[in-house]
Amino acid sequence: MLVNDLKKGARVQLRNGWQADVADNAKGSTRMCKVYGFETEIGSVYSHDITHVQTSHGWEPVTMSDAQAKQAAKIKAFGF
Repeated sequence: MLVNDLKKGARVQLRNGWQADVADNAKGSTRMCKVYGFETEIGSVYSHDITHVQTSHGWEPVTMSDAQAKQAAKIKAFGF
């Protein structure tokens, strides 16, 4: 499944191990999510930080579009 196909309310796993609920139906390099970490808060999450989505079949991996992969490569080049 592509990150752009995630709908509002989808439960996702982030690269750092935290979980989040998608809070928008947008497409692009950032998504608005309610993140459950040290504290629960809503904010922008980079699409390349979303690794899995919870479905009726369990946790399934998500993939990035070409544009999102290009953006992730630029960010990785800076050492983040």
